[in-house]
Amino acid sequence: MSFSNVFNENKFLFSKGQSYNQPIFPPNSTWDQNATTFANQTQIGTYPYALYIDMNNSIYTINHDNGRILIWMNNSNDPNLILYTQLSSAAFSIFVTTNGQIYVGDSTSIKQIIQFSNSYSNQTTTIATVSHIIYGLFVDLNNTLYCSMFDGHQVVKTSLNSNSSTMTTVAGTGSVGSTSNLLNGPFGIFVDTNFDLYVADYWNNRIRLFRLGQINGTTVAGNTSPNITISLSYPTNVILDGNKYLFITDTWNHRIIGSDENGFRCIVACSMSSGATSDKLSDPQSIAFDSFGNLFAVDQNNNRIQKFCLSTNFCNRERKKQRFDIFI
Repeated sequence: MSFSNVFNENKFLFSKGQSYNQPIFPPNSTWDQNATTFANQTQIGTYPYALYIDMNNSIYTINHDNGRILIWMNNSNDPNLILYTQLSSAAFSIFVTTNGQIYVGDSTSIKQIIQFSNSYSNQTTTIATVSHIIYGLFVDLNNTLYCSMFDGHQVVKTSLNSNSSTMTTVAGTGSVGSTSNLLNGPFGIFVDTNFDLYVADYWNNRIRLFRLGQINGTTVAGNTSPNITISLSYPTNVILDGNKYLFITDTWNHRIIGSDENGFRCIVACSMSSGATSDKLSDPQSIAFDSFGNLFAVDQNNNRIQKFCLSTNFCNRERKKQRFDIFI
């Protein structure tokens, strides 16, 4: 494991060039089981999905009711930047790069990936059009944009360093299946620093790993994994921490799964029953960490974003001088 940027008083280690948080947790880390509501229906509308948190702890989501991008900056309690866009109710994915460019997958009749030049501008460019619903976007360290096409059963990519919008397939063939080269409804995606691709393979109830350049994937969690240590029910999102351990939205089990050197376990909302209390979720979707290791989850059927605090940091976003030497 190599990390080229520094650990400082406000953040964990992170990898050079990335715009998202990948905390490094000690084994058996825990999160408070009772979440606080970071955003509610009044702010984010109904049936939210998209979520992104950058390394400055700015938080991005999309309000499907009015087609706007909402941005919380500087530890604000309400979105203090709003892009007055005309996104559809089918804008499910968002990714923000280190230079502040925002990418959104909008799945209207014209399914397209839209780029906003920065957080303060409504100036947009269509990066590419695709033929299927977009549930996942990711930009890797080589400035390559990945897109998961749910009903196209593929993940495709294009370089943002060129003027071409040509997409090439990196996972799936377009046919439905559960064999090593097939997907069935890919949702959230994550590309690590080795350019290996992780896919939440929704209808197959599993997380797939496609090594760089390989068309055959391996199941790393859920159904068809060599040693099934955790069962998944329609997972929608997968992210990695700084040690490349997986965190998964186990959507129809209404919980969040995490892993470490001891294997997989449920970390929050572990009753496996839907609910609206602070210890429950109902069809959770996207998840993300802030730089303090707190976990944010889009609680779709409750029309809210929940914040589960890492137990060791007392959940205080205002503690600018707090140190995390335990994570070194």
